[in-house]
Amino acid sequence: MKTFIGPKLRRLRREAQQTQAEMAKTLGISNSYVNMLEKNERSVSVPVLLRLFEAYGVDWRDIADEDDVTTLNNLRVVLQDPLFDGHSPDLPQLRALLAHAPDIAQSFLQLHHAYQAATDQLLVLSNASETDLDVLRASPEAVVHDFFRNNRNYFPELENAAQAFWGDEPFENDDVYAALKRRLKKRLGLATRVVPVADMPETLREYDENKREVRLSEGLDHRNRAFQLAHTAGLIEQREVIERILSRLDLDEPAGLNRCRVELANYFAAAVLMPYNAFLEEALSSKYDFAHLSLRFGVSYEQACHRATTLQRDGAEGVPFFFLRIDKAGNVTKRFNSTGFHLAEYGGACPRLEVHTCFLNPGNIAPQLVEMPDGGRFFVFARTVDRPKFTRHTQDKRLAIAMGCSVEHLASIGYAEAIASNPQVTEIGINCRICPRGNCDQRAHNAMILNAPVDVRRRGATRYAT
Repeated sequence: MKTFIGPKLRRLRREAQQTQAEMAKTLGISNSYVNMLEKNERSVSVPVLLRLFEAYGVDWRDIADEDDVTTLNNLRVVLQDPLFDGHSPDLPQLRALLAHAPDIAQSFLQLHHAYQAATDQLLVLSNASETDLDVLRASPEAVVHDFFRNNRNYFPELENAAQAFWGDEPFENDDVYAALKRRLKKRLGLATRVVPVADMPETLREYDENKREVRLSEGLDHRNRAFQLAHTAGLIEQREVIERILSRLDLDEPAGLNRCRVELANYFAAAVLMPYNAFLEEALSSKYDFAHLSLRFGVSYEQACHRATTLQRDGAEGVPFFFLRIDKAGNVTKRFNSTGFHLAEYGGACPRLEVHTCFLNPGNIAPQLVEMPDGGRFFVFARTVDRPKFTRHTQDKRLAIAMGCSVEHLASIGYAEAIASNPQVTEIGINCRICPRGNCDQRAHNAMILNAPVDVRRRGATRYAT
């Protein structure tokens, strides 16, 4: 087998600060042979490889390697990007590139990495004005989301604390609220009192440390009263655990820290009410029937969905979900992500997502198979949830919850059975300003990455169609 080492030999010579003539003298070969070796016009012989090892202290097996396996694999992965559709080189061409111009291959990989980084920045900034940017960068919501995402939305310290929470105090599942009240009184000396909405307007829960009292609004239903008591127990009993977790967060701004404390206490409350092993077992056996899970564990539909995103214990993982909560105006009011999907990080604004139509059919599941511009496919299912109602003036406070996962997990999701026999795929994007689907009939803005001029002689599906 012929072995070509041109670029590697050239790099070795330059590192030794030698001319071709000097290297030829060191190796005991002619100047022209070194020149042809560097141009890959001649293959290298074994004796020359051995001399290279002796003279320059390099392992001949490394310098004689026909191609860099890691670089080759990276090139093949990068070239799967739809950006290169119809122009992707085949394997022999890639091997030739590595043999003759490895530096160009590395430069190409760096360029694509920079392109991806710029795309990510566009994803973040596409809906922001200049005056919004500083606020967005320091937003407590952004800080919390990034922190949870970087931890895969899983905190073993809180899981362990929640597992030990009840100790030897048995209780029936339908008695969890009363059990929490007893526990707060016995362990922390805290009384629980439900107060009229008029006495605590626009407030769901209030912890009065001086009076040793937790006040809950009568606007909360039974399930949410239990959740708020578990949350309070987490804030007080698990203070040290929460602070240790926060110490891993590179932040000293009070708003962000307090926002993260609240979400960690919420995490703990969910783990108390929905123990990891029991919830995972029931989720798998029910094929993630969240209506069933909410009834079995005495929690709300939203709380059950949120808990499903945290099942990321090594060796006992659930389906990796992302979670989006959206209001009627299309704003994402909460997001959690145990995946690496861009849709979970920046998405939610695409009108083709069925989550936006959920408000027309409150309480009904809307399943959907979607495809992103990069070809990635996900299963998304959505439905509305109701917020607490305090008065006749607060009757319509619905939000929509969207849960999503990669299509490889379709068989594990019961809601996917409705589309398994007729898998119609909806093409969606992150948002219009960066979506490359030029002729989408739902486009609201011209994309920043589309430069083709509009054809003045033709009217497409929208004014932006080319």
